[in-house]
Amino acid sequence: MDYLKEAFSKIKEDIEHLRSEIKEIKRTLQINPTNQQINPTNQQINPTKEDFPTHNSLPEALKRPNLDISIGNEGVPTNQQTNQQTNQQTAKEGETDKISQIRRVSEIIDSLDSLKKEIRSKFKKLTNQEMKVFTSIYQLGEKGFLVDYSLLAQNTSLSEISIRDYVRKIINKGIPLDKKKQDNKKIILTIPQNLKKIATINTIISLREL
Repeated sequence: MDYLKEAFSKIKEDIEHLRSEIKEIKRTLQINPTNQQINPTNQQINPTKEDFPTHNSLPEALKRPNLDISIGNEGVPTNQQTNQQTNQQTAKEGETDKISQIRRVSEIIDSLDSLKKEIRSKFKKLTNQEMKVFTSIYQLGEKGFLVDYSLLAQNTSLSEISIRDYVRKIINKGIPLDKKKQDNKKIILTIPQNLKKIATINTIISLREL
């Protein structure tokens, strides 16, 4: 039971992390097109700095060095080279991030598959009557009822003594099920939120029938 609870908790964290990564991917995809639009503008602006005045009355213009031109790189504008290098580096980093994200998604999917197998294995151990009691607890709780032994007896046509025995067996078989005493009298039965977030009752029934 502890293992299954830990698995639910871990997969919940993985799903939240995946949601954050998806948001980051969307944000990145929105930013990248802007960068692609800006760079051509730089390429259009920088070449104009290579045009030198040709009028004979302006000899100083020919002598004045153009700070934006890198002679050692065959006259390619320095800021153009920087932009290209930055873009290439950003592209590589983006590809690496995408690969990491894909691997992460794959790991989460594998975790979900493993968890489904664990759920199937656990619930396969329940008898039909035990599954009936568990299903009633799940469904009544979803409808907003405070589920106690009396309510279960009414909905399952079983005695309260039988219900208590089935609940004990369900818990002993490692199925997540919480018992809480209300006003130090009634026992309220609930399905843990971690399980409900991972699998609906229909999913559990389907996995059990495989």
